Amino acid sequence: MNLIEQFVEKISQSLTEALEKAKNEGKIDYETIPDFVVEVPREKTHGDFATNVAMVMAKEAKKAPRQIAEIIVEALELKDTHVERLEIAGAGFINFYLNIDWFHKILPIVSETDARYGESGYGKGKKVQVEFVSANPTGLLHMGNARGAALGDATANLLKAAGYDVSKEYYINDTGNQIENLGKSLEAIYLQKYGIDAPFPEEGYHGEDLKDTVDKFIAEYDKKYLDTAEDLRRERLIEFALEEKLTHIREVLGSFGVKYDVWFSEQSLHDSNELEKTISELKDNGYVYEKEGALWFESTRFGDEKDEVLVRSNGIPTYFAADIAYHKNKFERGFDWVINVWGADHHGHVNRMRGSMEALGYNPDQLHVIIMQLVRLFRNGEIVRMSKRSGQYITLQELIEEVGADAARYFFVMRSADSHLDFDLDLAKSQSQENPVYYVQYAHARICSILRQAQEANIDLSSANKVNYSLLIEEAELNIICKIVEFPEVIVGAARALEPHRLTNYAHELASSFHSFYTQCRVLNDDKELEQARLALVNTVRITLRNVLYLIGIKAPERM
Repeated sequence: MNLIEQFVEKISQSLTEALEKAKNEGKIDYETIPDFVVEVPREKTHGDFATNVAMVMAKEAKKAPRQIAEIIVEALELKDTHVERLEIAGAGFINFYLNIDWFHKILPIVSETDARYGESGYGKGKKVQVEFVSANPTGLLHMGNARGAALGDATANLLKAAGYDVSKEYYINDTGNQIENLGKSLEAIYLQKYGIDAPFPEEGYHGEDLKDTVDKFIAEYDKKYLDTAEDLRRERLIEFALEEKLTHIREVLGSFGVKYDVWFSEQSLHDSNELEKTISELKDNGYVYEKEGALWFESTRFGDEKDEVLVRSNGIPTYFAADIAYHKNKFERGFDWVINVWGADHHGHVNRMRGSMEALGYNPDQLHVIIMQLVRLFRNGEIVRMSKRSGQYITLQELIEEVGADAARYFFVMRSADSHLDFDLDLAKSQSQENPVYYVQYAHARICSILRQAQEANIDLSSANKVNYSLLIEEAELNIICKIVEFPEVIVGAARALEPHRLTNYAHELASSFHSFYTQCRVLNDDKELEQARLALVNTVRITLRNVLYLIGIKAPERM
């Protein structure tokens, strides 16, 4: 339990006891105490903590909130709470101001827990699966995939730090129409390479990368499949391309810092008959009907505008049917919480997917879909559209090559998933205070430089417990400590809301607090006791900043 959790628990108990005491003394009357919160207020002027208990008690106690607040404050026992003073504000909020000793307690804790600082048991080991990117292996990864990779990975890291048992998964769309169209496209290119008049399919894929794939295929097989049956030729081309594309996807995502626990094949749902069994179960549960030779799922029963086809009139299951079977498989694997990161074009798919899980007997609230909006790239103030490698769109690999994985990940996580993102390539590459990732990483590098100087001067940095933290009383010092104290709660709040952008906000605020401290307080100085305290303080900033950067998925450099 972190310091904030400890205080909240203790003060919540004290507030409850104060209300019970006031009731016994006849100063207030109520049946039950409604749920109330004790939290860190947004505005520092509102105290270190604040509670709405008087507000939520007003209806139950039939008194004005301020009057209730006065009764509570009078009865409140504050021994061993580190509360220095109280204030009743506004309509009846109770604000708590803590003494400095409470804040100083966090510094040795940070040093002791080190890489684990910020982690909590909030999730209680609940099994969570985060599925993200899952791009069709028919081309190169683009900006949407890139944003999904950064958001999905940071979300998974966040949940793990908050105490969940997390699995990262990639769903391989290796069957269906898109794979058939891939085979037709590859075949046309292959035949054209040998001067054969083979029209390119209307629904084909036009990426330049497919020409490269065919060149590699020819280098290995040459004309071997020119005169074979069409089905066999396409099958071999598809097998070759899938292996190559998936290898490339793994490599690019790996260079982006993304490592999956599971790569799940859509084809396996067909091979194991899971797809067929899922459709049969939906039928048995009364959610499927036949019309015009096709099988339809009654998604309108779950708020959809129209029902959706599960099996076409030609007997071929739809992507939607496979997706239902896949999500059923997820829950059968024992996940308590299933999280998908999807692009904005999948928005209409959410209701019917949640509905299908309900139709299969699962709790739809256990399925959460993060919808992310589009990304626009800018260079020199103008939108960048074309790619040399794909022929159509800027690829993730090209982005990494231009701005680096750290800058790309930070920029993608920096905004809420449901907001459009304008990605400024020039800003991402600049080594200036205006570049947020440079600003944050530079703070870490500067701290490392200070600690190196201390080591070179033979200053002992080994024991945080021997430091006199009571010397840290300057406003700039206390601002940093307050920010460090918040970190575990930031993780829990961001995990609960599935909002990894809170991590970048926090990282920037912590870096800003450090930069301000650095300009106002001399760390290496003639007062050796104060010097030790400040060195211990900046080391806790280093630990905290490194930990939050790792959750975002970027490096914490020691030199820049």
